[in-house]
Amino acid sequence: MTRKPRSGGCHCGAVRFEVDLPDAFEVEDCNCSICAMSGNTHVIVPASRFRLLAGSANLTEYTFNTGEARHLFCKTCGIKSFYVPRSNPDGFAVTWRCLDDWQSLVVTINAFDGQNWEANAGALTHKSRH
Repeated sequence: MTRKPRSGGCHCGAVRFEVDLPDAFEVEDCNCSICAMSGNTHVIVPASRFRLLAGSANLTEYTFNTGEARHLFCKTCGIKSFYVPRSNPDGFAVTWRCLDDWQSLVVTINAFDGQNWEANAGALTHKSRH
């Protein structure tokens, strides 16, 4: 599978990243409390395929429940363009619509039942592996 670097970032542009993705990939549409409220649809990748280019000092972190997921938000505009998911602490979940070219990408949207996270998380663990 051929991957290309794809740029993205937050709304105000303070946070910028690059992630290696193919032209077509799967995204998770999770219904857990935070993803449902924020409308976050994301692609999970290994940490080796993600690079923060700018804005590390502009990120603030939010955790809840177990504290394992690291939700990272831009301090200026409040956008979560990526985070470290509880299911894949060795990877990143990149918000699909925070990619600069998100509209031109071919994605398959998978419904993920995050409301019943414990029963379903195992279906995601392979996504941060190379």
